[in-house]
Amino acid sequence: MRKHIFVYLSLLLTACNSEQQTVFPSLSTYVNPFIGATTNTEAAGTYHGLGKTFPGATAPFGMVQVSPNTITGGDNGSGYSDEHTSIEGFAFTQMSGIGWYGDLGNFLVMPTIGKVKTFAGTLDNPEEGYRSRYNKASETASAGYYSVQLTDYNIQVEATALPHSGMLCFTFPESKEAHIQIDLARRVGGTSVLQSIEVIDNQRIRGWMKCTPEGGGWGNGEGKADYTVYFFAEFSRPFNSHGVWSAQIPDYYKRKRENIESKNYQKLIKQAEILPSIKECEGKHIGFYADFETQKDEQIILKSGISFTSLKNAEENLHTEMEGWDFDETYKTCARMWDEQLSKIIVEGGTEDEKTVFYTALYHTLIDPRICSDVNGEYLGADGEIHQTKKFNKRTIFSGWDVFRSQMPLQTIINPTLVNDLINSLVEVGEQSGKEYLERWEILNAFSGCMLGNPAISILCDAYSKGIREYDIEKAYQYALNTSRLFGNNDYGYTPGKTGVSMTLEYAYNDWCMARLAEWLGKKEESQYFDKRAKTYTTIFDTEWGWFRPRDSKGDFMPLPKAGRLEEWYGCMECNLYQQGWFVPHDVKGMIQLLGGREKVLTDLQAMFEKTPKDYLWNAYYNHANEPVHHIPFLFNYLNVPWLTQKWTRDICQNAYHNSVKGLVGNEDVGQMSAWYVLAATGIHPICPGNLRYEITSPVFNRIEIKLDTLTATGKVFVIEAINNSPTNIYIQRAELNGKPHEKCYLTYNDIVKGGKLILTMGPQPTNCFKN
Repeated sequence: MRKHIFVYLSLLLTACNSEQQTVFPSLSTYVNPFIGATTNTEAAGTYHGLGKTFPGATAPFGMVQVSPNTITGGDNGSGYSDEHTSIEGFAFTQMSGIGWYGDLGNFLVMPTIGKVKTFAGTLDNPEEGYRSRYNKASETASAGYYSVQLTDYNIQVEATALPHSGMLCFTFPESKEAHIQIDLARRVGGTSVLQSIEVIDNQRIRGWMKCTPEGGGWGNGEGKADYTVYFFAEFSRPFNSHGVWSAQIPDYYKRKRENIESKNYQKLIKQAEILPSIKECEGKHIGFYADFETQKDEQIILKSGISFTSLKNAEENLHTEMEGWDFDETYKTCARMWDEQLSKIIVEGGTEDEKTVFYTALYHTLIDPRICSDVNGEYLGADGEIHQTKKFNKRTIFSGWDVFRSQMPLQTIINPTLVNDLINSLVEVGEQSGKEYLERWEILNAFSGCMLGNPAISILCDAYSKGIREYDIEKAYQYALNTSRLFGNNDYGYTPGKTGVSMTLEYAYNDWCMARLAEWLGKKEESQYFDKRAKTYTTIFDTEWGWFRPRDSKGDFMPLPKAGRLEEWYGCMECNLYQQGWFVPHDVKGMIQLLGGREKVLTDLQAMFEKTPKDYLWNAYYNHANEPVHHIPFLFNYLNVPWLTQKWTRDICQNAYHNSVKGLVGNEDVGQMSAWYVLAATGIHPICPGNLRYEITSPVFNRIEIKLDTLTATGKVFVIEAINNSPTNIYIQRAELNGKPHEKCYLTYNDIVKGGKLILTMGPQPTNCFKN
């Protein structure tokens, strides 16, 4: 284990060319990548599992993630779960915090000793294959670094990464049968359907892995992910010999997740033919192995550039970022990148665990939407052609239904250029594909159609309202308009069916976003049209029952289940009516009136939180493990009881987030779960993206300094100070903004980006110092 994990590198971090660099606080030392790194459904109490994050090494918004993988198949989107006792390899691409079976997990590298095996083995019988048990106590991770001891082989593995490249350092025992194996077919949630390998010489290899829906992957193929991963890899010393294995997969074999998990398919992999000394190979399930004779504690490094565009670009990506073989220097560069990004929010006060939870949460928000353009700006477009971007970074993995709520509103403050990149990327995908609309869940140009609503319209509306506008706004608006016409409520103002309440309410909010965009762009008739549609959330309200309720295709309310509004999946997507029914963010006052007025709503909302389990795991009340409820704690501000927003957000921060593997109560969902914490712990959070209002709540920390971006900000920093803050002093007694009394329970985006200071005096008793 490397010393630099315990004694942090000097703050005077320098890049590989030794030029003087800006000094940043060593905030990356607070990052614990193991937070949320489990898919355990038993611990979660639901089939959704827990955080589903990966613990391996990546750079901020990097294309490459070098991470251990413990399982292929099942609903294990990260490819790793902490309770698994063996590792099958270290992949160079991963997804963070997602369900739906997952994808990526490509270019799986594994060091081995002994006879070459072509089969990974299983969790129950790892000795059947090349996987290895590992020493859990040896497993270490920080921002940009991962290390573990493989006990079956007595090999230490260390990983680090830069944006387009990754590096693995293997410390071998003495052996005449040491190998580095690469499973080219491996893919989370399925398999690569075709692979190619070329041995350039005894230190360099290159090739590609083609991943299509026929091989499962995202949504087990339903997500339509279709991509090719190109690699160019080098070894730090020549290998003595090499070979390829190739399994003969019959043409009639189906290759979805359940197929590749079957015993018959696994038998074919076990029986793969080993082809020594072969220079080139293409096949349906192939792998590569390099043979070495090693001395005790001899280190061999493998590094690889990755590209989704071409072999040439994979090589250029590697040589641009990792010309040498200095593992420590590479890690140092990655750590410096993380320190720079994490220093955009500096917190003081709180416990060490709270700082770890905060900076790990911030770290998780800085993984996606990741770069998918190469170092030369080239990327594969949705038309199958290579394009080059010079004005923005092409980005991918847009988990729209999740991230429009907290993740993207956070990035509008600390990374507005990223938001600008994302909109440009979504518009280009819409144009190049010929579809001319904005996808709700995009992965590597695929229109996966995952989840519901039109979240890209929310992202566009929120960005435009905040002055993030370096894209073709007319084209973006037209695609948003097309999106709303393709996906929206019917002429009667609702969406029928078993998830109709979720859809109706989400589409109504998206229509409000369209109304605002049309208004700002001077499209009066369209603005009026969408403003009317934004009110259609009332069409699914059952006045006799007193709550929202799904309608069928004839317009009749669907029969009530025994559990009433607590019935999961009745009218809703992944939730119940009690949770989804509060989602009218664009018209909270109208919603309160519709639901029976302030007193009735306040009683109902308080009951929701009081009946919520203290651990906030999956439940029928305030289910923080899933996104539809994430705005609900801030509704108390609209009910003129802001101390209840303060009470419950502090409680959620304390009891739903922990410095442990099980520290996330639900799927991380590509930054959303963590972004909620970052904003709430900071003391601000939006209810309605597109509206400039951020609700004020009780900060976890005594002082928060947010560095502002010149793209949208006129100020340099915005500071929030919480005087007398403590675990008992959670209630705001009075507030000052830039030296003047502040009587509103919210800030605007403009208040923040102008720079300044919000001072909150805290105390142990609820009080209302705000006037709505």
